[in-house]
Amino acid sequence: MTKIAVIRCETVSEVCPGTGCFKAFNNRTVQFKDYGQQTEMIGFFTCGGCSGRRVYRLAKKLKTNGADKVHISSCMLTKKYPSCPNIDSIKISIEAAGLDVVEGTHH
Repeated sequence: MTKIAVIRCETVSEVCPGTGCFKAFNNRTVQFKDYGQQTEMIGFFTCGGCSGRRVYRLAKKLKTNGADKVHISSCMLTKKYPSCPNIDSIKISIEAAGLDVVEGTHH
């Protein structure tokens, strides 16, 4: 069974409840299309604000709880919002915690 999590932008979380990410996951569309019904989403968290201060700590906790992959939410990658200035270091932190990085959720 694959266990995944989604990281999203702290700033965008003030205006987005995450429904697009969950809808795409529940319907297995867009970036979740290759997951089977046995896949579980076990985490949904924010970066902690610029500079992504809580990413490594939370990624390590996800790893100890069986997570395999972390999806970078669409809000962190899209041009709809200001670009994430820390996206590269956030990816490195997730990988350093022993998790695979997948870019995107519902866009």
